[in-house]
Amino acid sequence: MSNAGPPQGANAPLGGGDAPAARGGTRAASRTRVQRRPVHGVLLLDKPYGLSSNDALQKAKWLLRAEKAGHTGTLDPLATGVLPLCFGAATKFSQLHLDADKSYEAIAVLGVQTSTGDAEGQVIAEKPVDFTPAQLLAVVEKFTGPIQQVPPMHSALKKDGKALYDYARAGIEVEREARDVTIHALEVKEIEADEQGRRRLQIHVTCSKGTYIRTLGEDIGNALGCGAHLSALRRTVTGPFAADACISLKNLEALTESEREARLLPVDALLEGHTPVTLEAEDAGRFLSGLRRRGTWPDCARTAVYGQSPRALLGTAHVKAGELIPGRLLSPIEIQTILENPFLEKSA
Repeated sequence: MSNAGPPQGANAPLGGGDAPAARGGTRAASRTRVQRRPVHGVLLLDKPYGLSSNDALQKAKWLLRAEKAGHTGTLDPLATGVLPLCFGAATKFSQLHLDADKSYEAIAVLGVQTSTGDAEGQVIAEKPVDFTPAQLLAVVEKFTGPIQQVPPMHSALKKDGKALYDYARAGIEVEREARDVTIHALEVKEIEADEQGRRRLQIHVTCSKGTYIRTLGEDIGNALGCGAHLSALRRTVTGPFAADACISLKNLEALTESEREARLLPVDALLEGHTPVTLEAEDAGRFLSGLRRRGTWPDCARTAVYGQSPRALLGTAHVKAGELIPGRLLSPIEIQTILENPFLEKSA
């Protein structure tokens, strides 16, 4: 019986399946069902081009044989780059990372607008391209700092319980309210034309959560009077995680199981900016039961709480008027599993 290969899509069976009946009517299994196990931590994946975030997650989950997994925000299938994947106890804190600032590199093709704002869509307009360096500089200044964006129709945002891309696929355009976002840094320069002779811009941007880079590229093109669409998009940084720390699916697949597990960051890698609080055994036990603890801690909106001996992450909390108030907590079984696995322990 041979080992199963990774799934090839979102609907592929995670554990494999039965093979067709062998000649002579003998039924044989060509794939083995994956034996799931508890895995806890964060994998920094360099998502490949053409794969959805969920497909990438399912492939990594299969390779690690993990019981539970989630990601910290999607990347478009045509985008590449940093995609933190959360396993086990780390999924409890994945929502925290959605608020993180992010950085991207993009290529915008000028003079061509598409229905999706990227190379996948149909061309809906073509205009001549004519602007000066001074005009480009003025546009960069216009889109730096607090701005408003109208979310694209091809996005996962929901209206009346239905994703916008579902409306778009049905040929329906619905009204969307502009949203406040912040462009912390924006660098735009013209680069060589593409193979078809179309002028292009290279965009480097650091932005707040909720920023649509496709929309930013379109808005820059419109401000230059010619329109634009993205031909490439790569996320280089999200929160504390950068692309040079990521691993590709191909390289992950080439590793042994123990080497894959060694790539996991500890659960509290997601808790950057949380003030650490350490509790002795009795208080740690009560805290894990959801009870507030009293102490001399100053007020703090975000704390990461640890048990002292052995040192282990217990969960998150906030402090108000000397009370440590529990937030998201690990279960005793999760803590025990992490302590028993040298790859998953926090070194701090």
